[in-house]
Amino acid sequence: MMAESFIRVMETRIRAGWTAITLLFILVAVSAIGTRRVSAAGEQPSGPDRFTVITQGYTSYEWWLTTWADNKVACSINVDHEGMPTGSEINSVCGATLYTKWSATTPCDSAEENPTACQGYYLVFFKSEPAQREVGVAQPPPVVWVTLNGCVPFNSTFRCDTLPTLVLTGEEPIQGEQIIGLAGRMDGVAFTCDAVCQVDLTPTDSNGLLLEFWANSSYGDSSVLFKARVRVVASDNPTDLSWYVDILSTQWRGVPLAGGSQIWGVFPPVGGVPVWLSTPIRAEDLTTNIPYEYLAADLIKQGVADASTCTDSGLLENGLASPCGLEAARSAVNDWQNRFDDLIFNAAQETGMPAQLLKNLFSRESQFWPGVTIGTPEAGLGQMTNGGADTTLLWNRPFYEQFCPSVLDGAICSQGYAHLNTGQQDTLRNALVSSVDAFCPDCPLGIDLDRAEKSVRVFAETLLANCEQTGMVIDLNNMHNAPVAYVDLWRFTLVNYNAGPGCLGLALYTTSSSGESLDWEHVSSHLTPACQGAFDYVSDVSSASP
Repeated sequence: MMAESFIRVMETRIRAGWTAITLLFILVAVSAIGTRRVSAAGEQPSGPDRFTVITQGYTSYEWWLTTWADNKVACSINVDHEGMPTGSEINSVCGATLYTKWSATTPCDSAEENPTACQGYYLVFFKSEPAQREVGVAQPPPVVWVTLNGCVPFNSTFRCDTLPTLVLTGEEPIQGEQIIGLAGRMDGVAFTCDAVCQVDLTPTDSNGLLLEFWANSSYGDSSVLFKARVRVVASDNPTDLSWYVDILSTQWRGVPLAGGSQIWGVFPPVGGVPVWLSTPIRAEDLTTNIPYEYLAADLIKQGVADASTCTDSGLLENGLASPCGLEAARSAVNDWQNRFDDLIFNAAQETGMPAQLLKNLFSRESQFWPGVTIGTPEAGLGQMTNGGADTTLLWNRPFYEQFCPSVLDGAICSQGYAHLNTGQQDTLRNALVSSVDAFCPDCPLGIDLDRAEKSVRVFAETLLANCEQTGMVIDLNNMHNAPVAYVDLWRFTLVNYNAGPGCLGLALYTTSSSGESLDWEHVSSHLTPACQGAFDYVSDVSSASP
């Protein structure tokens, strides 16, 4: 997998960091509690407004701002951290005048012999002692979850014999409180209902309808405003009376939706996704029996497959398996290419990435042999590079927050990947590539199988990061805000994974500036000669079949 740096400034600006829960002083909390209000049907909800007061222990450090001339304390500063008070703390406590005089004080060479000969102010540490303070801490807000009744999962969509119902379920996390009702708007029409309610769905156009909803709590506040876009379309087969339903919402609770649809906010094709973008019902349905020449050769070299009856020992001069070797290794090849299926299936369930796509990607990248020769730029089942690791760490924030503390200090990681210095970023990238590199000359078969198995989830997270980055690249280069079809979004993501955002961005820009549709036919025709390899890559991955 190749990847390139692409408008890092834009990436840093667009991908905002997460913010920690702010602690509010008790006075603010009490004031806020006094203004809680529950929304009526159709009104914008007031939102969560809940705090609890706790007593927090900490260490207080007292510093004195003292005059050189008479050694008098001009100001006492208490801070809750080690080290000198910051300039802003001194300014806040002592006032702008003293702060300005202190900051203008120059070092005094006569301080040890005759302090009174020095001018201005100096800081001196006085003491530290245990202290307590009362703070208001935000409590978890109420939420509403979305499920579907009357349908069965079908090829990353939902198939229904009759028009189904959408089920909204309110959840109150504070013990002793409860959801007193739900409210919302469906295509602009207000409704109210109980804490669990059913919304009857009606046929929609291809864009679906907008559902806005929130929960009202006995605590006296409400949840935030949630949204869902729902599409209900009849089958285009005249002998099929079914309905197909697709949902886009962060509040969805159920089987994974079509991979990437939530990230891009785009519905999959009516009736389901192509096989290469699907996740089957069972891991066993990922089974393949493709005669891989590279894999067969590796299995013969490692003694897993016996090709001793072949006159050429089962190998050609170019290192691939010969026809005889391929036949001798057929059983071993079939077993090996399916040994990761359970892990691929589980990773798809956990990340929302299509299981079949993950398997096809591993097929194209490594033929499921995760060992590589020392010195090659790619590593593991999905052939990760340093550039690919950069994409993963920058565009998959949850993964970064889980991975970074295993390599760097947690305080450093809290800055966010984009704000780390170059050396820290290099360390993380190298560590991530190393984590998926299963080459192990001292291990049986020359492979660290435990590392290879763990890498399946890492590559799923990497694919998810590429979905996020692809969405940004499209937004930057879609000058006419043209619609992009779901399947083409995945093809563009594969270009991003294989050739990098530079190749994808340039092709998209050329297509959009020419007034052409942002579809695969037009965008792929504008891949530069250096990026043309991505066309065959996408074709291979999207045409592979179980």
